Amino acid sequence: MAGVAGRVALVTGAGSAGGIGFAVARLLREAGAHVGITSTTDRIFTRLEELPGAADKAFAGTADLTDSVQVEKLVADLTASLGPVEILVNNAGMVQTGIDGESMLLHEISDEQWRYGLDINLTTAFMVTRAVLLGMIERGYGRIVQMSSVTGPVVSNPKATIYGAAKAGMLGMTRALAIEVAKNNITVNSIGPGWIETPSSSPEEVFAGKNTPAGRPGTADEIGHVAVFLASEEASYLTGQLIVVDGGNTIQEYKGPAEGYY
Repeated sequence: MAGVAGRVALVTGAGSAGGIGFAVARLLREAGAHVGITSTTDRIFTRLEELPGAADKAFAGTADLTDSVQVEKLVADLTASLGPVEILVNNAGMVQTGIDGESMLLHEISDEQWRYGLDINLTTAFMVTRAVLLGMIERGYGRIVQMSSVTGPVVSNPKATIYGAAKAGMLGMTRALAIEVAKNNITVNSIGPGWIETPSSSPEEVFAGKNTPAGRPGTADEIGHVAVFLASEEASYLTGQLIVVDGGNTIQEYKGPAEGYY
């Protein structure tokens, strides 16, 4: 199996040591990919030192991914260091490091909050995808993996209007782009994580994970392994899909403690 060995990958939103983005980057490196990582803060350079394998097969850079100029520079710097991007994992979103996210009812959302939420969760994916897409088309190869969510495309929660809308939008972009570039040997897929325990998880989110059929929240590595498969050469006939990774949570009707029903 060729997998991802020797392919150049870019993983966004990889600044947290326990987050999904860094897990994806680490697993890609372990599988032989040459990996570039990015976040909005300098801690990405600490993550770079923690990636396994040869230092000359990895790259890190900071960028505001809502700014097309910064995105273009990031991609140019990565290309100069490792080569053209063949795998893109759009993981950036949810919250930006150093800025608290807010949950609120729709009628409480300001214009600025709406735009900011869509920018960090959806516009970032658009900007980076656009920056690498033409090169993928010209070379006749690419794997694009969008970190969507079950929230929005499948289910939702109160006060999740912005996040749900953005993640549903990411799936819509995935499907449209998958059709556009299928003839160029480029696949585009989304992952829909459910309750995944990371350093940013609240006690309520961990509790919800314990009430899935699996009986626990998922791990960042469990999402990362799915991303590595979707990024592989072997996933060549899988495109335009949402792969739900949620321990069976969205297929169960009863979502309370198991002893109350089972």
